[in-house]
Amino acid sequence: MSHDHHHDHPHHHDHDHSHGEVSGVEGTWADPQADDPLSVSRRAFLVTTAVVAGAAAGLGGAVSGVGQGVAAAAGAGTTTNAWTGRTRYYAGDHHIHTKYSPDAQYDVATQVIKGRQYGLDWMVITDHGGVAHQKLSIDKITPEIEKVRRQYAGTMIYQGLEWNIPGAEHATVMLPPGNATVDILKAFEAGYDGSALAAKGVTGNVEPYAIEALKYLDNQVRNRRTEIALMFANHPSRQGIDSPHELRNWRDAAPSVAVGMEGAPGHQAAGIPVSQGGPGSGRGYYDNAGARADRFLPYPPESYRTFGGFDWMTATLGGLWDSLLAEGKPWWVTATSDSHRVFRDTRVQGPLDFNTNGTKGDAVDTGRPITQYGDFWPGQYSSTLVGSDSRSYVGIMQGLQAGKVVAVHGRIIEGLDVRVRSAKDGDPQGATLGGRTWVRRGGSVTVTITVKVAGGANANGDVPKLAKVDLISGPITGEASDRDRFTAPETTVAKTFEVGRGRAQWTFEHTFTNVERSFYVRLRGSDGNQLDSNGNPLMDVVGDANPWEDLWFYANPVFVDAI
Repeated sequence: MSHDHHHDHPHHHDHDHSHGEVSGVEGTWADPQADDPLSVSRRAFLVTTAVVAGAAAGLGGAVSGVGQGVAAAAGAGTTTNAWTGRTRYYAGDHHIHTKYSPDAQYDVATQVIKGRQYGLDWMVITDHGGVAHQKLSIDKITPEIEKVRRQYAGTMIYQGLEWNIPGAEHATVMLPPGNATVDILKAFEAGYDGSALAAKGVTGNVEPYAIEALKYLDNQVRNRRTEIALMFANHPSRQGIDSPHELRNWRDAAPSVAVGMEGAPGHQAAGIPVSQGGPGSGRGYYDNAGARADRFLPYPPESYRTFGGFDWMTATLGGLWDSLLAEGKPWWVTATSDSHRVFRDTRVQGPLDFNTNGTKGDAVDTGRPITQYGDFWPGQYSSTLVGSDSRSYVGIMQGLQAGKVVAVHGRIIEGLDVRVRSAKDGDPQGATLGGRTWVRRGGSVTVTITVKVAGGANANGDVPKLAKVDLISGPITGEASDRDRFTAPETTVAKTFEVGRGRAQWTFEHTFTNVERSFYVRLRGSDGNQLDSNGNPLMDVVGDANPWEDLWFYANPVFVDAI
């Protein structure tokens, strides 16, 4: 099938970057109000931070920065994301398209109804950024989202954007509902979307625009125009154009905004073989051979493939994700549908011209299932479980920001409780996913994992069986001197737990003794169907990768400081 539904931004060639082109965007560093120490909102922000830091200092360590449990903000000897044993998870999807993308076809209500049917609590509508979308689509979709929010009040429906990152791939940008949400999205897209910049003739090295874009969002939070803003890099390995230094630069530019990436891309049905009535492509449409001239050349050939449906950056033991975690900095992974056109749906795109209407119009029903489509409905296959203290728009985003996140395929698990603690030699309470705890050098750290296995059939009609859980650990070696590093050679599987049958949940424990170095732990689990001799996921075969036959979950890390 043709892949015309991936809109890549034009190739860029080096040229001197001018900051003047973005001076009109409210809230950028170029806006004199944004970082003026005398501006009222800025002063209020600084005062609030000082109060928070002072209070935290009384609890055994200073905290700087904002955001619930942003690990980089905590000093040694503090705990973030403290374990309570009461974490509630909410399932969602931060990457969903509608007829307001030129390559998609459903209305908002269709995607929301399907997501609810498949158990989602929250969804983000992320239509593609670009000139027509910015000028026409946002105004058309906004009342539609508001109407659907009223109809389905129990489901959180975020208005977001799929941002064409200048110089790189795509990303989810998400904001909670608020008075300024639409204005922020419009200004962001006009000022910083790769397609919009290209349409203005901005070429050359555009990577600095991505940094400015993230700082713009950060300033919207600091100036209290929105309570929180998040960015996740989408399908980061698909074209090889998200280089390691770009990921590090995004994260460091705005650590409470740029918080992670799709650990597993959408378009998972694309791998279903033709012999099984499928499209016969690659899972996630990861089926090119690294053909782009602007790709990061050191990436190996296998980086353009998925492994058990997960992106190479996430699935590789000691790979790019681990190289980021080994710096001791937060970077979280998720799983989404990227739903555009759903496998075996009977509808085709509406008849309208997108560039003049900002929409394709209503989809047209052909009455016959279309097997070339490579997507699932939101929640049908992929789910991002987020631990939150409150079932609220901001609460879900704080959970995402804090890394209380598990990426799940095919309902391989229903829930996960992770506790990392040093009862005798550090913090007796310990931390959970995305958090940070501590141990005195030479002490021991115990990881306790309680996993709730599938209690019923998934959307394919199977009751999936979790076969094993891998506990992965690696030392925290500090900031990488090479910003393009993508390996962490000391990261290993510390322990594999075999999962039996006949119980609703299983508890496993492992103790790290005589800890001398700061380290992190993370978990993954599998149905065990497709493993190499070391228990790692296999590279998915293009044209023969039925996603239901190879299920995994990945949980986000916990950091342990040895002090």
